[in-house]
Parts: sequence; structure tokens; C-alpha cells
Amino acid sequence: MEGTTESTTRERTTGNAGKSEANQMTLMSGKPLHRFVQREPRCLGIALVVFGCAEVLMGFHLAGENQPSSSLIYIPFWQGILFLACGNLSIYTEIHPSKKMVTVCLAMYVVSLLGIIVSAGFRIYCLTYYSYLSYRARYIQNSIWATYRMSLLTGIESLLFVSSLCVSGLLIFLCVIARLALKSTRTQLIVQHLPLPQNVGTSN
Repeated sequence: MEGTTESTTRERTTGNAGKSEANQMTLMSGKPLHRFVQREPRCLGIALVVFGCAEVLMGFHLAGENQPSSSLIYIPFWQGILFLACGNLSIYTEIHPSKKMVTVCLAMYVVSLLGIIVSAGFRIYCLTYYSYLSYRARYIQNSIWATYRMSLLTGIESLLFVSSLCVSGLLIFLCVIARLALKSTRTQLIVQHLPLPQNVGTSN
């Protein structure tokens, strides 16, 4: 009889603990910061890190060119660093979510978007200039090497330009979910009265 009573008490306690954990998980999932984490910014952060590494590596190649390129104002380097910073912050924020970290992420996203606008304008200028040089090279004898070189620079700048547009889409999405997470960070408090397990008397 005593074993049956102890087993019943344990089942009730376990059931109450399970309900309490489920209610806590429901409460946590309703918080704006946790809704930000549910969008998996870590995956997008890894993509930003990859784009940042590609930007920096291409910058070393463009730095050795004599023709004007985006490395003239060090775009691949500072933009790559911004992408790397945004990616690392996104990864860290998903692991350790807080209002302060989401605010820092949102600020970096906005700065990176402004940098993409600057780099896109300068790269459009570079691509236009390369098209002009390629057109002039057609009327110059023994200009095969110059044509290949302009084609190479055009390909690199076009690739970096398209990758910047892709990153801008990711950053806009991250800005939206970060702004929604910071819009209301008030924690909802749910008070639930759980009945205590009744003490069942044991027979002597």
C-alpha cells in the first residue's frame, strides 16, 4: 500500500513538472527575442562570413592591379570586415540572445547596408570604365592581353557586385526580424495555480 502511494505521488509530481516545463517553453517562445532566434540567424551569419571571406580574398587580387578598381578606396577590405562582423554577431546572438546583442546586430546591419550602397555605386562606375576600355582596345593592335585583362577585372567586379546584392537581401531580412524583436521586449508573466499533490494517508 505504501509503494502504491509513493508511486502515485511521484507520477503526479512528474506530471506537474512536465506541465510546468511545457508552459515555460510556450512562454519563452512567445518572447520577441526568442522569435528572433527561431529565424536561425546563425545560418545566415555563416553565409555572411563566407561572403566576407570571399570579399577580402578578392581584394588582395584587385590591390595588385594598375587599373582603377574597387580596391582604390579599399572596398573589398572594409566591406569584407563588415560582413565578417555581422556574421559573427549573428552567430553569437543566436547562442546568447539578449536585447543588447540584438541592438548591436541591428546597428551593424544598417552600417553594412550603407556600405553596400557606397560600394555598389563605385563598382558600377568601375564596370562602366572597363566597358569603355574594352571598346577602345578593339582598335589597338596586339591588344589581346589588354582585352583579357579587362574581361578578368570585369568578371571579378561583377561577381563582387552580385554578391553584395545577395548580402543586402540577407541583411534586410535580418534588420526586419531584429527590429521586430526590439519592438516589444516586455516579458509576459503567466500565473498558473497548480494543485499540490494530496497526501494520501497510509493504513497502519
